[in-house]
Amino acid sequence: MKRFSGLLLVGLLSGATTLGAYKLVFDNDTPTSALSIAPEQSNYTRTVGYNGAEQIDFTQAADKAVHTVVHVKNTSYATVPASPWDYMFGYRGGGQQQQQVGTGSGVIITADGYIVTNNHVVQNASELEVTLNNNQTYKATLVGTDSKMDIALLKVETKDKLPFATFGNSDEIKVGEWVLAVGNPYNLTSTVTAGIVSAKARNLSKDGIQSFIQTDAAVNPGNSGGALVNTRGELIGINTMISSMTGSYVGYSFAVPSNITRKIIEDLMQYGNVQRGALGVKGGELNSALAKDLGIDETKGFYVNDVIADSGAKKAGIKKGDIITKIDDREINGFADINASIVTKRPNDVVKVSVNRDGKMMLVPVKLSKNEINSFTYDGLELEDVTDADKKKLKIDYGVKIKEITDEDWMPYYDELKDGIILRIGNMKATDIESVSKVLENKRPNQKVRVEMLTKNGQVVQFLI
Repeated sequence: MKRFSGLLLVGLLSGATTLGAYKLVFDNDTPTSALSIAPEQSNYTRTVGYNGAEQIDFTQAADKAVHTVVHVKNTSYATVPASPWDYMFGYRGGGQQQQQVGTGSGVIITADGYIVTNNHVVQNASELEVTLNNNQTYKATLVGTDSKMDIALLKVETKDKLPFATFGNSDEIKVGEWVLAVGNPYNLTSTVTAGIVSAKARNLSKDGIQSFIQTDAAVNPGNSGGALVNTRGELIGINTMISSMTGSYVGYSFAVPSNITRKIIEDLMQYGNVQRGALGVKGGELNSALAKDLGIDETKGFYVNDVIADSGAKKAGIKKGDIITKIDDREINGFADINASIVTKRPNDVVKVSVNRDGKMMLVPVKLSKNEINSFTYDGLELEDVTDADKKKLKIDYGVKIKEITDEDWMPYYDELKDGIILRIGNMKATDIESVSKVLENKRPNQKVRVEMLTKNGQVVQFLI
């Protein structure tokens, strides 16, 4: 029996995620609502000086970018216990409202006021305000978010035509290419820093679905949600995080690629949530040690250890022991490469998967499926997605059901809570189990979140969790 100690099992199932879910109805014929996409370009010429260094003028790219980047102010209100007795005897309600303010950056992507930023910049917001580079301030509304990729879409209402960014093709960027990071670190307006692309398809999460651009351009607190642009001023990423023990920049930062961002935004605009496809395989990234454990010669690619039942991969005939080497035109080395290949696709899209099966190369067309996260338990409440039958019976089109109560503190309210449907949590619609779980997992210690629930008797009630 082969030893699998080095194999990290990861279910590459990227289900549709949204924390916003305000369904956006827009006119496809209105040019200002369409995203601006840069035309495909061949490798552009760089001027090289006598010392071998590239002589690149950043001024035009910076001038294009700074006018599209905004400052985002997030105001939230947390209910805190009114006295120490609330801590001692189990706090469930009442308390005092405490205002909290966070800041970040955003990028205008249409002339009529759509703005992309990070999910963590606007999370739990009661009020959102954006300030343009010309100091004009607008109230903003949240259209929708994708918490997995840390992207959020905002909208401001204005009669003015706003400057907006043009999306570049993030698949075309190369390691070593110059980039600019534009944002509002430390509440300073329109700060520009330069660096190079350090790596592509970086995954920083345990679930293996992220695929970041890594750069050494200086990014600090407040840069989150700002623009990463190439030397033509085209948007190639949304800055999202830094790698630091101090909270300030010490060498590397990460951005969500523009191709992924663009697809998320288009989904939010058209569907109100993110339509993300799933390949349906579990496995691990090959290396020399793992190949030796498995008794195979290949040291590169993604080793399939399991195939999810009823998934596209299963139906296409992909088997345990297969090695995925390429999806469409992208070479596969691990989790982030697979995600980068499918995260811009939707359920029912077909991808061409190159598979090494016992030394024989095969090309397998796979129709992507959709994954659902079924259940989540928090503070003694077991939650699950609402079934189609429940939706029809209760005449609702979304919600999360309280399946069971296991905490004694909730038992006095068992009859009211059991089978209740959570409609809103905080300021977000409870569109699915994943949206609710993200809000609950990310709330601060002792912070209480207001829940709006439809009881099985048809009454709408509110409580704090």
